Amino acid sequence: MRVITDIHLHSKYSRACSQDLTIRNLATACTRKGIQLVGTSDFTHPAWRKEIETELEEAGGGVYKLRGDDASPTRFLLSTELSSIYKRGGKTRRVHHLVLLPSLAAVDRLIAQLDARGCNLKADGRPILGIDSEELVKMVLEADPNGLLIPAHAWTPWFAVFGSMSGFDVLSECFGEMTKHIHAIETGLSSNPPMNWRLSQLDSIFLVSNSDAHSLDKLGREANVFEMSTPSYAELHHILVTHDTSRFLETIEFFPEEGKYHADGHRACQFWCEPEETKRRGGACPVCGKPLTIGVLHRVEALADRPSGVRPSGAVPYRSIVPLPELIGEAIGVGPASKKVRAIVETLLQDGRSEFGVLLDEPLTELARVVSEDIVLAIRRMREGAVTVRPGYDGEYGVVSVIGDKAARLKAAQPALL
Repeated sequence: MRVITDIHLHSKYSRACSQDLTIRNLATACTRKGIQLVGTSDFTHPAWRKEIETELEEAGGGVYKLRGDDASPTRFLLSTELSSIYKRGGKTRRVHHLVLLPSLAAVDRLIAQLDARGCNLKADGRPILGIDSEELVKMVLEADPNGLLIPAHAWTPWFAVFGSMSGFDVLSECFGEMTKHIHAIETGLSSNPPMNWRLSQLDSIFLVSNSDAHSLDKLGREANVFEMSTPSYAELHHILVTHDTSRFLETIEFFPEEGKYHADGHRACQFWCEPEETKRRGGACPVCGKPLTIGVLHRVEALADRPSGVRPSGAVPYRSIVPLPELIGEAIGVGPASKKVRAIVETLLQDGRSEFGVLLDEPLTELARVVSEDIVLAIRRMREGAVTVRPGYDGEYGVVSVIGDKAARLKAAQPALL
């Protein structure tokens, strides 16, 4: 069975997140997207932990289903993001972690450990901990030997294991003797597998992709596809720990340039540039003279020990997408949140189709029966990778285009190098 998973997202109890992020809304959204296995998120927050137990019941294999609802195909996996801020090697480190556990009993054991250390779990669904990353791995495994810790959005400048502002150069610097228990890293929206393939230190671990969704519409903007007998924590754990490349079928990716930390830049001055230009300017913004935020592309270049284009043995395939509302909106010349776009999405999702199915797998001849030629052309160009992107930088998302005139304008939007 082909199982699409998105295991890093947030609940309504995380800061700057939609109040629509409830258990039942997530289940409905997953059906529309084509996701079979989704993370609960935020399980350390007391109110959300209670809702998880109230709204879900065990479905076997370490996953959960909607209580009293046998019709919903969505299965939930217990997950959360934890933010660690601590001193290591004479520097302040800020590293975010994705934590997965196979049972509520294990969740409660981890919560008890965090409570004993005085962590404030009530303030935010993604709590801030003063706990070293290496120590946190030990705590997760003490909660359950089958627990998993995955470095989240590993390249984000401010809060990631390889982040340019507060991260490390190699995994072992961060996780020490517990590095052997790191079986995957999350590449994040601003990088894709080929960028990560440039680091030989990552050859032995999997590259996973998730949405880190703060609202329902962002669910599934990145995802993973596994071969499982049924959606299962036990099977996911086995695939990741044994590095079973035969059952990790592919990842579904953002075009990384669209991520908001891909290029170097300074958002306040609306300036971005490639790494070589940053070096030529001594890292300073040419408009105001302040330091540029060093993006993921630059950071990968700094740590890479291989040239671009190298594909390691056993690398998992990937496909890149543009979210369906964005694609339709561009094709018909309106905003992605417009009523016209919503109506077309509803038309496309009839007859059992899902958003992932429309974007990746549905024959174009079938789609042409229900939507305009312009929309079908946009989907075809996306599948072919025929896109133009003004890259994201310093917290500003990139802008992607599959349509000729707009693509030409984006290509001309490279800032004048003062």
